[in-house]
Amino acid sequence: MPVARGVSTRERHQHRVAVDQKLPHRGLSHWFSRFAARAANAAGSHWAFIITGFLILAWFVSGPLFRFSDTWQLIANTVTTLSTALMVFLIQNTQNRDARAIHLKLDELLRATPNARKEFMEAEEEDLDEIEREKAIVDKDDPAPPEEPAHDHTTHERQRGNGKT
Repeated sequence: MPVARGVSTRERHQHRVAVDQKLPHRGLSHWFSRFAARAANAAGSHWAFIITGFLILAWFVSGPLFRFSDTWQLIANTVTTLSTALMVFLIQNTQNRDARAIHLKLDELLRATPNARKEFMEAEEEDLDEIEREKAIVDKDDPAPPEEPAHDHTTHERQRGNGKT
């Protein structure tokens, strides 16, 4: 395994050990992250959709009972607004965590790939114009990347459809 400049094999081993030893789970941030992940998973389930559908139906059917009053409408609007606001924060939390984990994994792949351009490791921190400029540089260096790697010298006709016929 090649060793990065200025990093000894011993330091790299210590880094691996440090990664294997996770931080203790504590505090409000950890609790909220776990709660947000579970709530987002539950809200994305088919059961949440079915339950919400029944609640909407119950609200609609109860309209004549409450004579479609302003209070009846206000309760529905308030519940909807508050639920939406809370779900936005929960979903944003889970997406932020997911994006950071993906960036971490991609950074590790860039570090492990010998010819990878390490300057792209923090592209998510740059503004859109800079990202587009760097994409143009990458495209210029390899304007026509291969569609499929060639495994042998014979050409195979690409199959169409699902391969079952």
